[in-house]
Amino acid sequence: MQQEVPPHQPVMLKEVLEWLRPRPGQVVLDCTVGVGGHATAILKELVPGGVLIGVDKDGEALDMAKRFLAPYVDNVRLFHADYRDAESVLKEAGVEGGKVDGILLDLGASSLQLDSSERGFSFRQEGPLDMRMDRSGGVTAASLLEKLSEKELADIFWTFGEERWSRRIARAIKRESPIETTAQLAGLIERTVPGRRGRIHPATRVLQALRIAVNRELESLETFLDKSYGFQRTGGRTVAISFQSLEDRIVKHAFLRGSHAGTYRILTKKPVRPSQEEIQRNIRSRSAKLRAVERL
Repeated sequence: MQQEVPPHQPVMLKEVLEWLRPRPGQVVLDCTVGVGGHATAILKELVPGGVLIGVDKDGEALDMAKRFLAPYVDNVRLFHADYRDAESVLKEAGVEGGKVDGILLDLGASSLQLDSSERGFSFRQEGPLDMRMDRSGGVTAASLLEKLSEKELADIFWTFGEERWSRRIARAIKRESPIETTAQLAGLIERTVPGRRGRIHPATRVLQALRIAVNRELESLETFLDKSYGFQRTGGRTVAISFQSLEDRIVKHAFLRGSHAGTYRILTKKPVRPSQEEIQRNIRSRSAKLRAVERL
């Protein structure tokens, strides 16, 4: 029986394998397993005897990952959880000593989420303003726009999206509330933001900020990185791929703190970027930055 292949090309796969260095018999924690793109390639290196612990908040992605990773059923454990709770996940998975040989963080929204109009992650297709990675609970982006004050919204757009027109956009949103679809929000922002249109759509930063706020992404990242060294055996490696400056800054500073404390050896002095060939093949990889450290 031919193995099913995950539908989306994982970003910087060659570089992930190069820096993570998975080996037979090891245990690797994939904090954002998605539909299993990176996991499939990692598992090929872990067998025989190795185990991949896959974690994701998106239950729909996990259902797909189970299918794609079926050939490795004896070597994979999947958990519907936030990776900030990795300590309890590893305990539940029965990982010896609660320590792993490798950790992968592939941050941000997945192609599965971005390409599904009903998830509301992208303005390129009209859909409800949902944006929850875990649709089993939590507050939607539409609810956030409705319940937060103008100042609170402006702070989110500025802090998580670095949006220079944050106050003006927040004012317009509260004036036209309720806003319930991605197209409605994108159209409002286009009418609100002055000046000529550049390469980036004027709604991009606001949608990014909303997604981060809805899913508490940066909070999860900081919480995980503050204690992740405790999950690793000596010589274990952590590889993180970020897609925007806020994530990359958090990863960079956490790795530097670990280096200064004698916990980590930084393997990538500068972030590794995707090749031009990969960018041409997968435009979404263009903003990716990979950083890697080794546990001392």
